Amino acid sequence: MSQSNGQRLALLRKLMAENELDGLLVSKPENQYYLSGFSGGEGHLFITPTQSFIAVDFRYYEQAENESPDYTLCKIINGRSLWLPELLSSESIRRLGFESSFITFEQYSKLKNTLSKSGLNVLLVETADLAGKLRKIKSENEIDCIKQASAIGDAAFSALPSLLTPGMTERELAWELEKFMKSHGSQSMPFEVIAATGANSALPHAQTRPEAVADGQPLLMDYGAKVSWYASDMTRTVLPGKPNSQFKRIYDIVLAAQQKAIDQIHSGMTGQEADAIAREVIGKAGYGANFGHSLGHGVGLEVHEEPHLSPRSTDILENGMVFSIEPGIYLPGWGGIRIEDTCMLKNGKIELLSKSDKQNPYI
Repeated sequence: MSQSNGQRLALLRKLMAENELDGLLVSKPENQYYLSGFSGGEGHLFITPTQSFIAVDFRYYEQAENESPDYTLCKIINGRSLWLPELLSSESIRRLGFESSFITFEQYSKLKNTLSKSGLNVLLVETADLAGKLRKIKSENEIDCIKQASAIGDAAFSALPSLLTPGMTERELAWELEKFMKSHGSQSMPFEVIAATGANSALPHAQTRPEAVADGQPLLMDYGAKVSWYASDMTRTVLPGKPNSQFKRIYDIVLAAQQKAIDQIHSGMTGQEADAIAREVIGKAGYGANFGHSLGHGVGLEVHEEPHLSPRSTDILENGMVFSIEPGIYLPGWGGIRIEDTCMLKNGKIELLSKSDKQNPYI
């Protein structure tokens, strides 16, 4: 079942009470959307134990009223921040939480200065991401959106043989993938499409270049789609031209590492334990030093969110969580191979949401 804004607010208020907060200022766009439905990406939510407000400027008055009808609209006029001291006073706020992992030091300084000038006795309390804690477990509606986004990514990969033409550059291929996904229902890309060939694919977050895709060299593509603001994330590495032994050897190791993680990750284990499953396979093959990033990350309104599957993660994996599984091996001067799927935990086990073929990487 999908969660209503009211249900989410009730859970948030429980966390506020646990942190002894009289009020919470929500500034992160993804959290604003999650709690209120407002997709404008600017402004603030102000939540108390009994009231909810949304503060935006003239550009978003009508949008906020339409998307967040359960919130009281506070109009920001000419950038003035008087709305906040007035609410803090009227709601008798003494401990105000703010999203310390999102706002900049400059924004914090302005907030602190505003409160100082108001003469109110309000203590600013750092909260890393209370709403983000709620977002870790996805509702059925959220998962359905991610499934739709994943299906668009799968369709793009299926279309690769027709999209990739002789002499095409990395940049051109990235654009063709983006055009395909947008024409098949994706909103804006959740991140810039990566298409990297040869030695460029050894850079985990490679920038696309005006270099032609070369036969006989790894071609790594990392991309996602977005449906109703929810993202997908998938990587496939293929080999244009004739197969070669080095590509096959490295590819088979990465595929075995990913498959073992898919088979063995279960609810109740930590992100560290999940990461170790794939890392052990790659390490035993002699490429441990060439797998330098984490195994995975949460996927949802952000393409990187909680939980984290990494060597240091203490996050407990639970049913309803959606995350990536993406081992890789990167050899400077030759190239890199990464295989990534968006998946979820259901009934204690991994269920793949991205379903593109990875058994035959030759095109």
